[in-house]
Amino acid sequence: MVIALFRHGLTEENKRKAYLGWNDSPLCPEAMHLSTSKRYECYFSSDIQRCITTGGNLFPNREFIRLKNLREMNFGKWEGKTFSDLKDDPLYQSWITDHINHSPPEGESFQHFTSRIQVGWDEIADAVITQNLSSCAVITHGGVIRTLLSRFAPEQKPFWEWEVRHDRGFELVFEKEAFGRENRCTLLQEVPLTANALG
Repeated sequence: MVIALFRHGLTEENKRKAYLGWNDSPLCPEAMHLSTSKRYECYFSSDIQRCITTGGNLFPNREFIRLKNLREMNFGKWEGKTFSDLKDDPLYQSWITDHINHSPPEGESFQHFTSRIQVGWDEIADAVITQNLSSCAVITHGGVIRTLLSRFAPEQKPFWEWEVRHDRGFELVFEKEAFGRENRCTLLQEVPLTANALG
């Protein structure tokens, strides 16, 4: 059983290192030309446009099941702000030091975020088990992928230690029974994305 996780392509806001959660930003021109030869039985996506566009580029002519629960963390009043904009804000300093017990103003707590991601994962798992699928792809966000890797990768690493790039995905390979029990996967492998002929 393979669950493939792909981060959306690099956006203009990512390029300037701004916090980008529930707000959206157009993909950079170079991100429009990434491709993969991989194909899966079913496709899921965050309902944010940068993920939908990325999914259409990577897997053209495929239908995507859009899930709001696969959105990035809601950064509230920090959406669109950079470290330079926020570095003197005491609440931001507290959040950087301890993101478990502090939250962005009018944003989402880490506990709420991870609980929401679990609901999204359960929606995917239910479809996989009901339809007896052996593979699916998920187009989502960096924070979502870090959360899922922390929970399901064979190697246990904290959230921030996972490097989740825009130009590669991850395939989590599960034994089917282990997947049903929400055990960790047995194999984690990277899926490089390549620039197509137009890139």
